[in-house]
Amino acid sequence: MDWNLLYNICNTIIGLKMRLIQNIRSRAAKRKKRIVFPETEDVRVLQAASELVIQSLADVILIGDEKTILNSAASAGIKLEGVSYINFEYDPNKSVMADYLTERISRKNLNREDAIVLLGQPLIYAAVNVASGFADGAVAGSIATTGDVIKAGLTGIGVHPDSKIVSSIFLMEMPDGKSITYADCGVVPYPDSDQLSAIAIDSANTHTVLTGEEPRIAFLSFSTKGSAKHEKVDHVRAAYELAKVKKPNWIMDGELQFDAAYVPEIAARKAPASDLKGNANVFIFPNLDAANIGYKITERLGGATATGPVLQGLAKPYMDLSRGCTWEDIVNVACVASLLAE
Repeated sequence: MDWNLLYNICNTIIGLKMRLIQNIRSRAAKRKKRIVFPETEDVRVLQAASELVIQSLADVILIGDEKTILNSAASAGIKLEGVSYINFEYDPNKSVMADYLTERISRKNLNREDAIVLLGQPLIYAAVNVASGFADGAVAGSIATTGDVIKAGLTGIGVHPDSKIVSSIFLMEMPDGKSITYADCGVVPYPDSDQLSAIAIDSANTHTVLTGEEPRIAFLSFSTKGSAKHEKVDHVRAAYELAKVKKPNWIMDGELQFDAAYVPEIAARKAPASDLKGNANVFIFPNLDAANIGYKITERLGGATATGPVLQGLAKPYMDLSRGCTWEDIVNVACVASLLAE
């Protein structure tokens, strides 16, 4: 066996798989956004904060008592230099944020005292810092559930005026270096056709921000262009038609089976009239079951590197983490938040 050849092939594969995330980190470093972290009791967050500062990827804001955080970091052998600390109890912007949140929640018959109580919750405090312009993005979820992170984002930030729903994508970097986006893999279990069309548009925008590529959107089904008749096929086709009305100049098609959306030779046989021609890079699954299963199969069997879930649809970025994340994952998600803050 030619071990030098094998070594070079392995290095090439590793290099291709790291290309996307290195590009994201490089672009984040140029923007140097302010990213706030509410879960500072987690040493993974503290390690990520240290790395973000050392590599000049972001300006880091940690929520909590500075002395307590520094003691935790020291116990874990982590050096925290160049980060900022905020504590709502002593925050000079406390009144401004309380006024903001009072106005947001007044429709729920909650008053200023209620707003102050809510701001005592780190997840919501982080969201209001972002909404009020004191930070550019927030990252949480290493401890909190996805539901809690989304609830905090909706309470403190709200849905983007151009979006209808909060959803998520996974950015999949394939072994050959190609980047594709899967949605929705983590939030909306069974979107209706209108929601699915909104998820597609938000996912395409997210894909472009993170990769710089023009989106080519495939609405996935078990049918390709009427090869099967079923109400679930109609559901996917309706979502495509709604999205096409909203974005008539975008390249998209549906309903398509995955192979007809991804493999040009199969597309030529199954969907010869499709504008995608088997070159989709944004894949919209009909429901959470399919999307979540699909991204994990692509990751585990296909050797892809999955970045996400990336929350989308909020007015400003509030990123969710997997509770099984590494500190490197937290660094990467913080860089994604920096790009979405643009």
